Amino acid sequence: MPMNATQLRPGMIIEWEGQLCQVMKCQHRTPGNLRAFMQATLRNLKVGNQYEVRFSPSDSLEEVRLDERPMQYLYAEGEQWVFMDTQNYEQINLSKELLKDVAMMILPDSVVKVTFHEGKAFGVNLPKTVDLKVASTEPSIKGATASASYKPATLETGLVVKVPPFIQEGEIIRVDTDTKEYLERAKS
Repeated sequence: MPMNATQLRPGMIIEWEGQLCQVMKCQHRTPGNLRAFMQATLRNLKVGNQYEVRFSPSDSLEEVRLDERPMQYLYAEGEQWVFMDTQNYEQINLSKELLKDVAMMILPDSVVKVTFHEGKAFGVNLPKTVDLKVASTEPSIKGATASASYKPATLETGLVVKVPPFIQEGEIIRVDTDTKEYLERAKS
């Protein structure tokens, strides 16, 4: 649906120069005796890079509506990950390239939101946190709990995060999906 550049708001998805972009920031600016413009920070949804763009208030932009569906991750088959729609049980394959770093935080049977544009899977949205089991880490040293040092821990998905020294193998921890950092022990 077409709109003027003055209607841009953070969070909107627009089509710009043939690419789908999310508006991260936008500001209407009127510098002195010059013409007004919209300064926007856009993030390319396919590549992930961000850039600054100036729009004239009269520029016409196309807002894009994305469809989000809950899907359950079933299993990996080589470079393809198989997801099942929880409503109609239809299965789709997503490439590991499309999943990027999200793949290291999804366990089999996890339900995630898959984003579609014009019927084609476009990306995966995770919840804010995930609970994962520590597969391997260095043993704790007696008395090390008083220090502020962290040690690396490999989780069941292969993701490596820094954890406090008191975390042991087999424990379940909560990880922030945005920063990929340890938050706390998960309640069992």
